[in-house]
Amino acid sequence: MSDMRIGISGWRYAPWRGVFYPKGWAQHRELEFASTQVNSIEINGSFYSLQRPSSYRTWYKATPKGFCFAVKGARYVTHIRRLKEVKTPLANFFASGVLSLEEKLGPFLWQLPPSLKYDRDIVEAFLKLLPKDTAAASKLARQHNDKLKERASLKVKTKRRLRHAMEVRHPSFECEDFVRLLRKYNVALVVADTAGKWPFMEDPTSDFMYLRLHGDEKLYVSGYTESALKEWARKIRGWSQGKTPTRTKLAAPRPPSLPEGRDIFVYFDNDVKVHAPFDAMNLAQRLGVSRSSALERPDDFIEEEPREHWPVWELRTGNKKEKNHSRR
Repeated sequence: MSDMRIGISGWRYAPWRGVFYPKGWAQHRELEFASTQVNSIEINGSFYSLQRPSSYRTWYKATPKGFCFAVKGARYVTHIRRLKEVKTPLANFFASGVLSLEEKLGPFLWQLPPSLKYDRDIVEAFLKLLPKDTAAASKLARQHNDKLKERASLKVKTKRRLRHAMEVRHPSFECEDFVRLLRKYNVALVVADTAGKWPFMEDPTSDFMYLRLHGDEKLYVSGYTESALKEWARKIRGWSQGKTPTRTKLAAPRPPSLPEGRDIFVYFDNDVKVHAPFDAMNLAQRLGVSRSSALERPDDFIEEEPREHWPVWELRTGNKKEKNHSRR
């Protein structure tokens, strides 16, 4: 039977306090609360900088048994090095403590920048470097440089399989060759709903599906209607059964069905108006994997400037044109 994870991208957002999080709830316990409402969360902080082993251990302890984290890969690998000569940066990433999540470690998300065009040789060289299990990740991590000398975390208690997913944002990736390449390495193509801003493909390329729902009408802002959630639930049921659902946008011929089914990972990133937890919990309820009752939809007056325009983000990156658009 396939595993189904429906969750949110990140968990620390000021407008969620008193709406999703109970009024007065301690900020340092927000992950603890969120993990009782959804069964998986995507860690985004790992995209901006290498986290510390102590952080991963804290997150592990704050979440219940059976919980699962997806982890976003370092932007130094995807956006700065642009997948080239990244063996040492990858070693640093895997040495930073992510393996401390142990059995709660789910798939890794590798998001490419909008300006990066498809180059088969570059992409394939990167896919070859990705470790397929924790033992291989630990071995790679031991090749870290001095940046991690004092805080590398290399130990693995149990050998477990690792999964990887790739999210693309340049239209040149919308081709059969790219889909076939992902299938060759059993890497999931991220189904990214971005209100039409970036490529939208729904090709199954692995034994699991990875969905990022950023908003279907307005990026990061719009919530999903009941009819939209119903349609996503229909597709997810089909994918979980190992099929390729009807009315899906494909860049390559349909793959054979998988009798054993596919695991599902879905993360809502439409958090500007506190829609993400609402939508995640309602989709989970539709699919029969809800941890609690569905949230009441928040009022429209809850406002927050989309993170792609936050001054602190622009100050950090020094690039308002591309780096802000690759925020998530």
